[in-house]
Order: sequence, then structure tokens, then C-alpha cells
Amino acid sequence: MTAPFRTVANGDVLPRAELPRLELGAFREAVLGARSRGRRVSALFGVPEAAGLALYAVLADDDAGLLECASAALTEDAFPSMTPECHEVHLFERELAEQWGVVPTGHPWLKPVRFHPSYRPGHDAWDRTREAAPVVGVTDFFRVEGEEIHEVAVGPVHAGVIEPGHFRFQCHGEHVYHLEISLGYQHRGLERKLVGGPEKRTIHYMETLAGDTSVGHATAYCQLLEALGGRRATPRAYALRGIALELERLANHTGDLGALAGDVGFLPTASYCGRLRGDFLNMTALLCGSRFGRGLVRPGGVAFDVDDARTAELGRRLEAAARDVRNAAQLLWGAPTVMARFEDTGHVTAELAAKLGLVGPAARASGLRRDVRKTHPTGIFQLVHIPLSVAESGDVFARAYVRWLEIERSIDYVRSQLRELPAGAARRECPALAPECLAVSLVEGWRGEICHVALTDELGRFAAYKVIDPSFHNWTGLAMALRDQQISDFPLCNKSFNLSYCGHDL
Repeated sequence: MTAPFRTVANGDVLPRAELPRLELGAFREAVLGARSRGRRVSALFGVPEAAGLALYAVLADDDAGLLECASAALTEDAFPSMTPECHEVHLFERELAEQWGVVPTGHPWLKPVRFHPSYRPGHDAWDRTREAAPVVGVTDFFRVEGEEIHEVAVGPVHAGVIEPGHFRFQCHGEHVYHLEISLGYQHRGLERKLVGGPEKRTIHYMETLAGDTSVGHATAYCQLLEALGGRRATPRAYALRGIALELERLANHTGDLGALAGDVGFLPTASYCGRLRGDFLNMTALLCGSRFGRGLVRPGGVAFDVDDARTAELGRRLEAAARDVRNAAQLLWGAPTVMARFEDTGHVTAELAAKLGLVGPAARASGLRRDVRKTHPTGIFQLVHIPLSVAESGDVFARAYVRWLEIERSIDYVRSQLRELPAGAARRECPALAPECLAVSLVEGWRGEICHVALTDELGRFAAYKVIDPSFHNWTGLAMALRDQQISDFPLCNKSFNLSYCGHDL
């Protein structure tokens, strides 16, 4: 009997010939069975092949620190949906339908995700003609009918300097019954551009998959190339990558605390954190010349090393920022008016968060112990363990407080790494990629789990490349957080998740 899954560790390689190829029914049963045993879905995607489509699943076993992989051949244009039994895959299945023109029969709410034509001419899940180009945002929205029920539409153009997205509320007065979120305005077809690579532009695509997560996505990509090339980065590179990743977390978490404070009119913390976010970004610039860490992480290591003087300067700036961000946070937690708005607002239970497959601070704020640095460590995190930051209440306060805990722990981590930087080279050559292999790379970005999966062809080029930004898992969590809230709570809930639009729209 063929085992339903082949297990690999994060950052390991598996020959494609050894990947179990299951019958469709067995694949479905295996995924649902694994889900019932506590696994979660990190990736579910399709790759076209001569006979139709191949489905690939990557499930995370957080207790064992392993990933379970399997595939199945799909020769028809339909397959039985898993969503009614596994809510976690609802968006993955909608994506499969849109990209490859296959219908997950029984899906409860099948509609486009990013509003583009099917990638397989002649196959369309909604029987559209090639000429009937979909229009972004034009779709069938869920509606609540009844006396005094009204609909509020927000976006895609917003008042602030944020990315485009459409939010449609079903309300009775100020009370929100349902929020539907429609994205796709920034779809760039990036995953398709990666096929045939890697090439010169690939690393730049990675650094702009989600602009505020340049280090996270670049690290996931380089880790994957190093696995396929069979040569790891150097210990010094691991340490410098870890510092850059935690500085990225510090900048964004600090900015988020300031934004949350601003949304409830608490200007002292809003003002301090706006400046402090810039201080953390400037520390990254001291490492590599880019405030977003672009140009730093490269296959085989890092492109910029640090000398003793720069290490000392980083340490000095870190201590100053640590003191100031602690003061700003204490002002926030000590203000009863802030707590009155944060607590019991935008509640997501642990059970719901698990059903939806939430990741990152949003999951940890609901009590889920999910953190790739802890459960699937690679690089420096195999040697240095950052304590898990978890809260239980699942509300805006919890999502803010988990950020604060992570700020404190990231500062401790960066401080210790600056004191104990390993000696040696910061980069080594990365060999050519192994042909006919599959590799999976997970990184705990500041929003949560970043997952990259690559399949190589017989020449060692990318036959397929799949990216799952943590936002893809978490947007539905924001929609559910708004249920039974006042519509005026939306900005606060939205900022407490702070998800990426372009990271979702790949």
C-alpha cells in the first residue's frame, strides 16, 4: 500500500519520483484525514500536465516539525470539493477553479479570487468565453435581505494611503451581520513569471511579492534554492538573515501599534511609534543600504557583511529604540480609554481560527501555538529559540499585545545576535538546482507563515513555483472578526490584522 504522504522537513528536497501520486478519491481522503489529525494546510495548488492537472498538497505537522506532501492527477474538469468538511481550503479551491478552469463541486461559495481568465484555454470553471474578460470586483456578493437591512460598500479606493480592496458590509443600523472582502486589484501574475527560472530578475520579484516583507520572502526563496542546490548558507549568513528578519518584524509591529493607537485617537503612542518604525527601518538600511532590506538576502548567504563598527552602531541604535518603544507601549497599555476600545472588539475564537487556518500573530492572539521559528525552525532558529508569544482572548487587544510581546523578544534576539555573530564568510556559492525535485520552504514572516514551493524540471529550472503569503490564510479571519460588531469597529479590526493586498494578489 502506498503511504498517502511523503514527509520532509522545512527546507528539504524530495525527488518528484518519490512523491506519492494518489487517486483523486484517495488524495481527498488523505487530506481530510490528515486535517482531522491536527495537520494544517500550508499549500494546495495545481500544475498543468499533459493528462490535465496535477494537484499538490503540503500539510504542516506542527507537533513533529514535518511537512506532509502528496499529489493527485485530475483528468476531468471537476473534483469533489473538500471545503464543506475542511473550511481551511475554501480559498485554495477557488484559486484552483480560477487558475485552471476546474470546478470543486459542492463548494459553498465558488467565485473568482483575482478576476483573471483561466490559464488553460478552453477550460473555465464558470463557462465564460475567452472574450468575456472578468472585471475585478464585479461578482455575486452575499446579501442579507430584510427590513432596514442595508449594504455599505467601501473601496477599492480608500481615503488613506493603502492598497486597493473592496469591503462590502451587510448591516442593520451600525450592526454588522456579514462582511465580504473582494481583492484582486493588484494581480500581477508573478507566480507564472517565475516558471522557467531562476534568472536575474527572480530575486527582485521575491523582494516585491509583498513590499513590507522583502526579507521574509527573499529568505524563503533563498532557503529553497539552497535546498535544491544542496548547499546551505554559512552560519554568519544565518545570523545576519535572522537579524534582518527580526528588524522587519520590529518595524512593522511597532508601526501597527502606532496605527492602532491612532485609530482610537491616542496620539502619544501613535506619534512615537511612527518615528520608531522609521528607526527600525533605518537599522535595516545600516545593514544593506535599503530600509526594506532589499539587496541583502541572496542565495548562499547575504550580499552585505557587517564590521565591528557597524555592529556597535546597530547595538547603540537598538538600545535607544528599545527604551523608547517600551515607553510608548506602556502609555498604550496604561490608558483605560484605549483598553475600553481594544478589549472584546473583533473577537475570533481559537476554534474558528483553527478552522480557518489562521497563521502568525492573528492565530497566536486566539491561542493557537503556531510559529514556524518554533515548530519548523531553519537557519539560525535551529540554534536560538525565541519564546512563543500567545494570548487567549482573540480580540483587538490580543492581536496588539502579541505584537508587543514579539517586539520585546525580537529586541532580545537581535541584541544577543549582535553580541555573538559567528565568524567566517557571509556568503558561499549556490550550485545549480537539482532536476526533477520538489522543495518546500517556510519562514515565519512578521504576518505569519510564508510558504514557497518549487518543482524543478529535467534541466533544474522551475517547472512551477507557488507562493502563499500569510495574508492568503488570514483575510477570512478579518471578515469573521467583524461579525456582530459595529461598522465603526472596522478600521480598528482591519489594523489589528494589517494584511497584505498585493501579497494575496500574486
